[in-house]
Amino acid sequence: MTITNYRAARSRPLRQVTELARTTPGVLGALALLLVVVGVTAGVFTAVSVQRRAQALEDLATRSGPLSVAAQEIYRSLSDADATASGAFLAGGLEPPAVRARFEQDIAQASNALAIAVAAREPADVTAPHSPLTTLSGQLPVYTGLVETARVNNRQGLPLGIAYQREASNLMRTQLLPAAQQLYDDEIGRVSADQNRAGGFPFAELLLGLAVLAVLVVAQIYVRRRTNRVFNVGLVAATVAAVISLVWVSVAAFSVISSVDDSRIDGSIQVDVLARARIATLQARGDETLTLVARGTGKVYEDDFDQVTRSLSGLLNEAVGKATDGAVSAKVTSARSTTDEWLRAHDELRKQDDGGNYAAAVRLAIAAVPEGTAAAFDKLDTDLRGAIDLTRAAFNARIRDANDALGGTVVVVSLLALVVAAGATAGLWQRLKEYR
Repeated sequence: MTITNYRAARSRPLRQVTELARTTPGVLGALALLLVVVGVTAGVFTAVSVQRRAQALEDLATRSGPLSVAAQEIYRSLSDADATASGAFLAGGLEPPAVRARFEQDIAQASNALAIAVAAREPADVTAPHSPLTTLSGQLPVYTGLVETARVNNRQGLPLGIAYQREASNLMRTQLLPAAQQLYDDEIGRVSADQNRAGGFPFAELLLGLAVLAVLVVAQIYVRRRTNRVFNVGLVAATVAAVISLVWVSVAAFSVISSVDDSRIDGSIQVDVLARARIATLQARGDETLTLVARGTGKVYEDDFDQVTRSLSGLLNEAVGKATDGAVSAKVTSARSTTDEWLRAHDELRKQDDGGNYAAAVRLAIAAVPEGTAAAFDKLDTDLRGAIDLTRAAFNARIRDANDALGGTVVVVSLLALVVAAGATAGLWQRLKEYR
């Protein structure tokens, strides 16, 4: 065989394929193969995209959402425990049982929330040198030990108790609370990231659905021109399935987007503002009691009290502006009014202390009397807790709505993709048989 004949023999199959591709049967076969590939590929990628959206919602419901609550509870419990311990120290001797019980409950709640956060994280997150979980896990026992030492010395009337109590509060403010704040910020960041994943615009789903429809339209136009038949049952069935899939996915995706947006507006945004207001409340309460514990050397705490309460007023005004529920608005409005009462009581407390009437100042700070700061603080904290519970419930409800909107979407999209592939194949096969 000569080189020329060899080359001709090798090129013959290619020419045959090229010639076949130019024929109607060749084009129909190529269209059938293309529709199967495009239909199945679009179905698989759309199902994966929907599943990722569903996973983000699952994380919001079972991971990042609950963990942000746990992180907030850690901060609240620790801050309240420190304010309670300082108030108990002011009582002198053996503190009232209710105060002691409150401190122990705060520590127990903080420990429980910390255990939840630790269990949900990777071991590396817990053991990392600068991890907030490492700081909290390691320093919380140290703090409670200092408080117990201060308590023992205080019961015995030893002045050394003041030093231990201030050391405990310093540890709380410089290590424990900053670590709790960092943990809370991290979890809030995860909530926002999961909301972005769940509520992202469905570009991939829409483009894939439109691509399938475009190929089906081209195929039907070609078949009509070649066969002079208006409708091809298989291709029409495939087109209907593709339209249903596209509409289903679009409605589900936009319903999820709407619900996730509502979870921000009605839930997480308000929760964050209210949580920061509650943190400011607890910090101010700690400043108030530590000023008295310091016995004339607590100006730094009083200055911080003034700064924090100014911030608190701004946060409450912001919370009122963001409130979308009447019950939440009512509780925040009540909190603003209670804050004014607290500040008036605090001014009287400072007047008594600065005037040398320390016992009267302590009474206003820790006694359960209507004119005292303790009563105002407890009412304010109750209002803020109630508002946070309502907005958190709204957040959970919106996430459930989003989950419901995606219910069954993966299964439906997968089945319809098979219908598209089967319908296109059957419809074009009927035309191919005519060329035998």
